[in-house]
Amino acid sequence: MAATRTKLCRFSTWTLRPGSNAINFNGSMRLNPFYCSFSSSSSAAAVAPQREPMGLEVLGVKDYEDYRRSLYGEITHKALLVDAAGTLLAPSQPMAQIYREIGEKYGVEYSEAEILNRYRRAYAQPWGRSRLRYVNDGRPFWQYIVSYSTGCSDSQYFEEVYNYYTTDKAWHLCDPEAEKVFKALRKAGVKVAVVSNFDTRLRSVLRALNCDNWFDAVAVSAEVEAEKPNPTIFLKACELLGINPEDAVHVGDDRRNDLWGARDAGCDAWLWGSDVYSFKEVARRIGVQV
Repeated sequence: MAATRTKLCRFSTWTLRPGSNAINFNGSMRLNPFYCSFSSSSSAAAVAPQREPMGLEVLGVKDYEDYRRSLYGEITHKALLVDAAGTLLAPSQPMAQIYREIGEKYGVEYSEAEILNRYRRAYAQPWGRSRLRYVNDGRPFWQYIVSYSTGCSDSQYFEEVYNYYTTDKAWHLCDPEAEKVFKALRKAGVKVAVVSNFDTRLRSVLRALNCDNWFDAVAVSAEVEAEKPNPTIFLKACELLGINPEDAVHVGDDRRNDLWGARDAGCDAWLWGSDVYSFKEVARRIGVQV
């Protein structure tokens, strides 16, 4: 069986890893957890109606699904790993708008366009204090980002912005059917976990959205001390679930962090907004009808 799984992993890489220079399906850099897409259409894209297959059989996806079923049966994976920001949830308002609106009473004068440009520059700079951006609650990193983006270093301003992003006002679920799908998956024996590059506020965010009990495990980079695409965080999620990496499929919106990172860990992986467009479609591909 080990030899068969090795062949399967190679087959997966060959059939499902199309060459692309894109980082996200909407073509933007990945900036989270304060991130809101540079394009206002990205959140809508995350819940867009399912499209007709565009030559999937030619690409080998149909053959690959049949191949997995020939090995594992009708349910092709024992676990689903889900990315958080950009896949499971998304910011409800543009980041620059929130920074400016909260900052007005603290003297922030930059326009939203200026804040966004400065944010991009700050986020793109090497973070020299640690090999990880998000350490524990991520405060030092986000203090630098907020201060550079807005020109305001007022500690009260930072705390207000920082705490805002732990509330249900700041975030919404990308797919309104997510709860129903995850319940169906777990009822069918498929374990579900979140795997995210995030600081420790992620657990507060999940509680605020009343979805923390949807998952069997949560692997947060700030706690695992490894950020995607490092395979360590995917392996930790599999360990928490008690399954082997080849028995899991990961779904996320970032080609490098989610697709390639998961595959380097030995997991299957699908790109949100490209391979799959809804969690109902994810469940169908796993073999669970919702």
